[in-house]
Amino acid sequence: MAEAHQAVAFQFTVTPEGIDLQLSHEALKQIYLSGLHSWKKKFIRFKNGIITGVYPASPSSWLIVVVGVMSTMYAKIDPSLGIIAKINRTLDMTGYLSSQTKNIVSGILFSTGLWVALIATMRYSLKVLLSYHGWMFAEHGKMSHATRIWMVMVKVLSGRKPMLYSFQTSLPRLPVPAVKDTVSRVSDWWEEYVYLRGRGPLMVNSNYYAMDFLYILPTQIQAARAGNAIHAILLYRRKLDREEIKPTIQHLKDSKHIVVYHQGRYFKVWLYHDGRLLKPREIEQQIQRILDDRSEPQPGEAKLAALTAGDRVPWARCRQAYFARGKNKQSLDAVEKAAFFVTLDETEQGYRKEDPEASMDSYAKSLLHGSCFDRWFDKSFTFIVFKNGKMGINAEHSWADAPIVAHLWEYVMATDSFQLGYAEDGHCKGDTNPSIPYPTRLQWDIPEECQEVIETSLNTANLLANDVDFHSFPFDNFGRGLIKKCRTSPDAFIQLALQLAHYKDMGKFSLTYEASMTRLFREGRTETVRSCTAESCDFVLAMVDPAQTMEQRLRLFKIASEKHQLLYRLAMTGSGVDRHLFCLYVVSKYLGVDSPFLKEVLSEPWRLSTSQTPQQQVELFNLERNPQYVSSGGGFGPVADDGYGVSYIPVGENLISFHISSKISCPETGIINQEPSSGTC
Repeated sequence: MAEAHQAVAFQFTVTPEGIDLQLSHEALKQIYLSGLHSWKKKFIRFKNGIITGVYPASPSSWLIVVVGVMSTMYAKIDPSLGIIAKINRTLDMTGYLSSQTKNIVSGILFSTGLWVALIATMRYSLKVLLSYHGWMFAEHGKMSHATRIWMVMVKVLSGRKPMLYSFQTSLPRLPVPAVKDTVSRVSDWWEEYVYLRGRGPLMVNSNYYAMDFLYILPTQIQAARAGNAIHAILLYRRKLDREEIKPTIQHLKDSKHIVVYHQGRYFKVWLYHDGRLLKPREIEQQIQRILDDRSEPQPGEAKLAALTAGDRVPWARCRQAYFARGKNKQSLDAVEKAAFFVTLDETEQGYRKEDPEASMDSYAKSLLHGSCFDRWFDKSFTFIVFKNGKMGINAEHSWADAPIVAHLWEYVMATDSFQLGYAEDGHCKGDTNPSIPYPTRLQWDIPEECQEVIETSLNTANLLANDVDFHSFPFDNFGRGLIKKCRTSPDAFIQLALQLAHYKDMGKFSLTYEASMTRLFREGRTETVRSCTAESCDFVLAMVDPAQTMEQRLRLFKIASEKHQLLYRLAMTGSGVDRHLFCLYVVSKYLGVDSPFLKEVLSEPWRLSTSQTPQQQVELFNLERNPQYVSSGGGFGPVADDGYGVSYIPVGENLISFHISSKISCPETGIINQEPSSGTC
């Protein structure tokens, strides 16, 4: 705890009269509360470990089995077919137990063995059931008898309230069948080679962002918005610790503080006081204290985070040379061990009716890269609160894909607006607490040599950020409600629209990437859907050919849409091709085998990289009653220098948010409409 670190529990001085020992009761109290809080968390995790370990049974079911077996024994019925008698004879060899005690121990041992066998059987049965994916290929609106039976059996075996990690031992692994089926299984290699081995900047190239509500601003008080949202994030983490989140997310190590950046200064803010989580009004108080602080940045401190925005090698060398010891190491540890990073941005962002396009584009670019030195791009996520109360997130990609962060973000926004709320004056509800210690300034000793590296990294980051062209806009002419009425997959519809728009813009077809989740499998992350198919090309060519009739175009559209749905379902059920090819490439490199085919396939640029992040927790938002509470979604930078990055988020039934990025330096991919071209950058 903060107080336990800041206060000294024991002090003594040596005087002519002897040793004078002084005790700080407040410090001892904080140490006690800190220890109590820690043991509570350990107990909760121990309890959850037991519950998860015996899933899909429960600890209480052991008692039921024991009582049932003992009852049959006293009724002179042997449910064990002689096993209990054999256990009894084995115990009889000890000679220390009475006849009645041996019967009880034998019954309990058999009951426990039977209970474990039942757990193993149920767990295996559940794994077999979860390996069935036929429901995904069923015609929309129709459900076969086999699928209905499957749903009932899964529900029976899953129990009433599975915890976060309950399904871990029952989820099937991503299959690796015959090579001809091109199925992938990759988790460790994918994280290492795709996310961790790259030496280029994380900013723009890897990190992505999430936006606030599109039309709603609950309060314009920056500190108040930060207070509620930070409290909501920590409530979400508490649910993770207690495994109360539905089984979708990986466990994160606990941390008791955050680091806040404001006007070039870094502050360490403790999140607990008197053994409890700070309330929103108390967090607002801490944030306001930072906003009111007029101290100047230390030399090299203001732009320090630019090291995380530039190339990775200079940052690694700088870290080893200047941040491996002393106060710099302590401050860097505070940043890296923080629950997350918070930026109090001095700009005002968000949707403005008088200038919707420019305001949304500015908002997106600010979340994606900011000033290149005011986000800590290495952190799992940077939580950004703007001066006018708007907020957003910049997330690092290696630890989680967008749907995971979106799950957190949906919870935060719903909790902020519908549960916590604000007082009439815009502040968080509740009272301040003057006894909470002030935030602590992090101390740095950054030499001039390190400052030169910071400036070099900042120049690299600025060149990258200034080269990003971004357009973010809400499309509200129609949404997935109308698309579904046409008996078409909304995702397939949007992908075909993107293919048509891209062809009209570029005058050619390009390799297209769409991310698909493989969360149906243990440790599953993503698979690739190659959206530019022969069927989609036929549809696009028919659309630009004036000689084609509407009937012919509609027929080709249905064929292309069905093909896209099939590819997406195959990817989700473990039958994609790209992760398998990637693994073959890694193995070929390890064995020193040259494969021209793999080189060519894996070196082709994704000139159109797309991703959909659907709303997951619909129950948190009643969009029919509160249609204005829609989020703008999030986006990412372009994958190829001569390509587009497109993120789209269907919200409710009547809105689709688009986030489109490209490089200004490429004349082919300006966001502003251009004449179709066929050259290359």
